[in-house]
Amino acid sequence: MFTLRQDDESPRRAPAIWRTMLNVDRGLVNLVGRLTVSGSVPAHLRHRPLLMAANHIGVFDAFVLMAACKRIGINPRFMLAGGILDAPVIGPALRVSGHLRVDRKHAATAVEQFAEAVEALKTTREPLVVYPEGRISHDPGLWPERGKTGAARLALAAGVPVIPISQWGAHEAVYWGTETVNGPADLVPLARSGLSAPLRRPRFRVHFGAPVDLSGVEPERPGAGVRAHAEIMRAITAGLVPLRCDEPDVPRFHDPTRPTDTRSPWRPGSGS
Repeated sequence: MFTLRQDDESPRRAPAIWRTMLNVDRGLVNLVGRLTVSGSVPAHLRHRPLLMAANHIGVFDAFVLMAACKRIGINPRFMLAGGILDAPVIGPALRVSGHLRVDRKHAATAVEQFAEAVEALKTTREPLVVYPEGRISHDPGLWPERGKTGAARLALAAGVPVIPISQWGAHEAVYWGTETVNGPADLVPLARSGLSAPLRRPRFRVHFGAPVDLSGVEPERPGAGVRAHAEIMRAITAGLVPLRCDEPDVPRFHDPTRPTDTRSPWRPGSGS
């Protein structure tokens, strides 16, 4: 874990296994497509507790986020589902790397994990990346979904800044596929789309925005999490607009496997 004393001002290197995984990931992303990164993390926020909130657009977007963070000199951690951390081989490597577990199935466990995440966030010098939406967007235009307040409540409880991350293009690398994999047939669409991506060379765009202004949100007041969440989602959406200025309505890349059964309240012009 990236735990250190509060008075320790020297940056701490991420575990070697995680640095290796990030380097491998960077090669994979460069193989699949073209990465463009804009914005950054202010110098005064580096090597300090920090939450980074990103929109969720596809199966491949975590790999793109890792490569983008590596490009600006950051070794991020993620909040991951328990199933990933319990998986053979990759699970132990991710646990050693300091990623945090999230389990929504059991309320008591979730409360305990939230408290642990708050404490971990307070004492780390590497940013924690979260997806406020909780899943890949089902909006037809792939604009951010309404999402959940967990990330906002985490930031308020830990008293840390929030950097919004907006991304576009990673949805073109691999199809959404299916919520659950029940057999080889469920992997065929993903395999076909993934194998063709290096030939198509999709462009991956990632923007690190300015810290979200949560100064007007009083953590102790009822509804603080909802208000902070709205500010974070609006900041993510604002950064997304210029990344997809030539695709304001629906993505040009059609993924026939992705559900489109919700509507984004954050979409420009939605009145949110």
